Amino acid sequence: MRTNQNKTCLRVVTMLLLVATSNWLAAQTTLAKAAPAMPAAADRPPVTAKAHDDSYIIGIDDVLAINVWKEPDVSRMVPVRSDGKISLPLAGEIQASGQTPKQLEAELSSKLKSYIAEPEVTVIVQESKSQKFNILGQVNRPGSFPLTNSLTVLDAIAVAGGFRDFAKQKSIYVLRQNPDGTQSRLPFNYKDVIKGRESQQNVRIQPNDTIVIP
Repeated sequence: MRTNQNKTCLRVVTMLLLVATSNWLAAQTTLAKAAPAMPAAADRPPVTAKAHDDSYIIGIDDVLAINVWKEPDVSRMVPVRSDGKISLPLAGEIQASGQTPKQLEAELSSKLKSYIAEPEVTVIVQESKSQKFNILGQVNRPGSFPLTNSLTVLDAIAVAGGFRDFAKQKSIYVLRQNPDGTQSRLPFNYKDVIKGRESQQNVRIQPNDTIVIP
């Protein structure tokens, strides 16, 4: 009697295992069909670098991320030296200061063609240290500061720690070098600007601007 019961239990367990295995295999097949096929590594397109500002002029102390596709031994992060040059394997020394990232890409590609078939070069300014502005006078931290995108006169005053007690907030001005070598003096009345008047005086800071707080 017990032998028959054991055989019956064994048949039930076996049937349950078969059903569970069948369901698992069916689920795996469904997932495999639903999942998109991954292309082989060689077939994948290169990662597109984010667009850089073609108007930016590379300068001394900037840090550049140079990527040569499929050439990790050549790709690297390089600082622009005090002589305005960078060094890169195979390409040697190149004048980077005074060029835009796109111009530097073209020059590097030209130099690497002797060693690499159809080199694809991307240059991105990783750290912008060459473009600076100055703020002098009655602020808590006068000096020279890195220039970041869209910095205005109000932003610059905040970067310098705000005014000292006797700052003449209505008589601030920005000294700016013009392309022809002359200098412009742009007035800035802090009291008016923060009240919403004369908002056009809150200009964007340009490289080498000097803000004077009397």
